[in-house]
Amino acid sequence: QVQLVESGGALVQPGGSLTLSCAASGFTFSDYAMRWYRQGPGKERELVAAASSSGYTTKYADSVKGRFTISRDTAKSTVYLRMNSLKPEDTAVYYCNAIRNRNEYWGQGTQVTVSS
Repeated sequence: QVQLVESGGALVQPGGSLTLSCAASGFTFSDYAMRWYRQGPGKERELVAAASSSGYTTKYADSVKGRFTISRDTAKSTVYLRMNSLKPEDTAVYYCNAIRNRNEYWGQGTQVTVSS
């Protein structure tokens, strides 16, 4: 069955870095665009970063541009989110998403907390 399993969430100090991973299985990873969303306390879920199926095209929310980098490894069927210069407002549950036409899958989320 389809699975998206996120990992890497942690408590980190402001200014720190973290890399999230999302391992995909049960579908053809290279056919799907991959996205990272997040939902902070009391906030709506928002798109953070996206990568096309090839990985050549990426886009980011304005709030994370220059700090976050999305990448994908087709051989490992894994998508990553490298997060640098973390701020308290980056605190959220981060979700992995795979999408192709009408097919869409979600992971269970991983908690990132930025606090001193």
